[in-house]
Amino acid sequence: MNAPFPTSNAELSLTNVSVSFPIYQSGSRSLKKSLLFHGSGGRIATDANHQIVVEALRDVSLQLRAGDRVALIGYNGAGKTTLLRVMAGIYEPVSGTIRTRGRISPMFDIGLGIDSEISGYDNIRLRGMILGLSVDEIERLMPEIVEFTELGDYLDIPVRTYSSGMMTRLTFAVATCFAPEILLMDEWIMAGDATFLSKAKQRVETFVSKASILVLASHSVETCRQFCNQGIWMDQGKIKSAGPIDEILDAYAAEVKVLG
Repeated sequence: MNAPFPTSNAELSLTNVSVSFPIYQSGSRSLKKSLLFHGSGGRIATDANHQIVVEALRDVSLQLRAGDRVALIGYNGAGKTTLLRVMAGIYEPVSGTIRTRGRISPMFDIGLGIDSEISGYDNIRLRGMILGLSVDEIERLMPEIVEFTELGDYLDIPVRTYSSGMMTRLTFAVATCFAPEILLMDEWIMAGDATFLSKAKQRVETFVSKASILVLASHSVETCRQFCNQGIWMDQGKIKSAGPIDEILDAYAAEVKVLG
């Protein structure tokens, strides 16, 4: 992407951040279920109280500033999603500090906050507030959101009557209607039926280009190379390597090939 990065004083830094999930039932089957629930393949350990925990992140430090486009890569369970959720304030670290400057926009579940019993218009307002937009901002953006959804009069009726494709159009339009400062994405947002696909793809690319900082967890090498200038290789909850995106992706690919 050749577009210039937005000028901003956005900043995101982590210093020696660790995250652990307690395991209250330590039987092998219960342990497996707990690991799947947390989406973590981190190291199993015990804390100071001899409680079994999964160390999902271990002493992670990084500093991101405006213009940084960072791809998080690594095997499943390496800590990528946990790291994103810590950055978003969803998970609280057991140690370390997190400092941010600028509004954080986590794009993990674009359908979060949808109420099936209220209209499309009211859901646009509800979802907008969840994303941190003011009432005035939502109303200013409303015409553009409505136009993009192509849902017309359906926006006047409860969304429980919508098909899955209509719901995707609604949530996608709201999720990508503003200029984010710190954009956190788990995998890549893509939406809808075949006729909507190219329109959605273009909108995502425009949305991402407006972000001051992007942190993207993705298994797509092509996406990482296209949209990111830096890479962080996560392994067992730690940063194994960090640097220019091509360098990190090539090193990761070489290891995968050897192990495969």
